[in-house]
This record gives sequence, C-alpha cells and structure tokens, in this order.
Amino acid sequence: MNTFISSRARTVLALQGGGAHGAFTWGALDRLLEEGLVFDAVTGVSSGAIIGAMAVQGMVKNGPEGARAAISRLWTKVMEGNLFGNVPATPLDWMWDTTKALSNDLAWSGLTQALRLFDPAQLNPLGQNPLEPLLRELLDITALRAPSAPRLYASATDVESGEATIFTNAQIGVPELLASACIPMMFPTVKIGGRHYWDGGYSCNPALAPVLTPRPDRLILIRAQPRQRRGVPSSTADIVHRLHEIAFQAPLAAELSMLPRQVRLLDIPADQALARHPLTSKLNTDRPFLEMLFSAGREAAAHALLSA
Repeated sequence: MNTFISSRARTVLALQGGGAHGAFTWGALDRLLEEGLVFDAVTGVSSGAIIGAMAVQGMVKNGPEGARAAISRLWTKVMEGNLFGNVPATPLDWMWDTTKALSNDLAWSGLTQALRLFDPAQLNPLGQNPLEPLLRELLDITALRAPSAPRLYASATDVESGEATIFTNAQIGVPELLASACIPMMFPTVKIGGRHYWDGGYSCNPALAPVLTPRPDRLILIRAQPRQRRGVPSSTADIVHRLHEIAFQAPLAAELSMLPRQVRLLDIPADQALARHPLTSKLNTDRPFLEMLFSAGREAAAHALLSA
C-alpha cells in the first residue's frame, strides 16, 4: 500500500464536475481506493457529486472495495445505456433517438448548433433527464444517512440568487443530485423546497469550505476539467465553451488560494487527458471514450501518488 494512503491522516475528497469527463474522476478514485483509501468527507459537483454519493454508500457497505464497486456500477450503467450519446435526425428529438451516435466532429458540431438555435423546451419537450431513472435505481439513501457514513456535500446553484446551495447526507436524494448536475440548456430546472437550481459548477466546483471544518490533514482534489488549453478559440461556439471552462474554474481557484497551510493538498490534474477534447465531449458516453478517460484517471492518480 502506498505510504501516503496508508497513513492515518484525516482525509477529505473534492470532486469536480464535468459530465462524461467524470469518467476521469472514476479512474483516479478507483486507483486511490485500490490502495485502500479511506476518507472522512467528500464534496462534489455534478458528476463529482454523483460519484461522491456512490463512494459514500459503497464505503458504508464494504469499505474501499465497496466504494470501488459502487462507482464502477454507476459508470457501467452509463456506458450500457450510452445516456447522452445519441443525436437524432430532428432538433426536437436529438437526445432520444438511437440512430446517430455522437462519435465524430460533425455530430458534435450539430449538437452545438442545436443548443444555440433551440431553447430547452424545444430540444427536450417532455422534460426528461436520463440520469433520473439511473439514480433511482442505484442511490441508497439509507446508506448515505448511516451513522458511519463519511460526510457528503453536493452543491447546486440557486438560479435566482446565483449562490451555491450545499446539500448534506440527510438532505441528499435523487432531486438534489439532479440539481447539482442540471445543465440548463438541456434539462428542466430542478425545483426543491420552492427554489430552482442549476448545475453547481456555476457557483463552486466544488465547494471546499464544508470539508475544511474541522480541519483535515489532507485534501485530495480530483479535477474533471482542464485548467489550460493551447491556442486561442476563434469560432463563437469555441469561445463560449472556453469562457464556460474558465468560469467553472474560478470559484475553486479562489478557495484553493485560501487553503490553510496545515492542509496537505494532493491535486490530480486532468489537463493531459481532457485538454484535447472539446467541451461538448462532456456528453460523449460512448464506451471507448469513457474507458479511455478511466484509464487516464488511474494513470494520473498513480503519478500523483508517486510524487506525494
């Protein structure tokens, strides 16, 4: 076992959101759990929040191996259903038809155009979210709320205030995880307790404050977005994509700048794995793509442990 993992230091996890890019997080966390990682708390956004929920409930049932199994079960279901991987012949049906896989640049360009030209009600008139049945099948509320469960924090953005709302173990269920992962251009806004929510990445990615009290010995941050990209985008779509990417990094960078010096940070970057893929690849749930990101995540975690 790696000495960094085997030490009895109090450890917390921070998992960025990134849609299908969360498969990178899956790989990185799988490698850490393989070493026997035990964590006290986890904070996550979007796919990071969902992965965090699976890790917590798995940890309650069977320790690190249980967490590995629960996260793997999630991504196996995503790959089997290819949740976001189909573009249909018409804009109204682009998410639900099974005839055209999102596996080439032309298809991604078509998706970008659809998101620009049609509002969410036109693209998704039935208000469906393919994550909902998946979460209803896999989420174990009892395990999340068990006395032995690591603390879990899932963040969503309050649409009206623009501020982050942080849900805890006792509050987290399917609606809260859907809110944390709500892409407003595609899915209906999630209403909880009279408030409306979008993806937590708009306000924090993820929120660090909850896991820093009481102060941990170390923070493991697994990124699911590249911080740097080579070249300057020229098309309107690429410019908007890069602006979103920069904006999604800003809240985390601000919190990291105030990280107490006593907290040891293990930062697992995603630049090498993700910077060459367009932002729209966050919707690419083709098995080969996700398996590639999983392997990249494991490699990144192994490299980080060597330098820890």
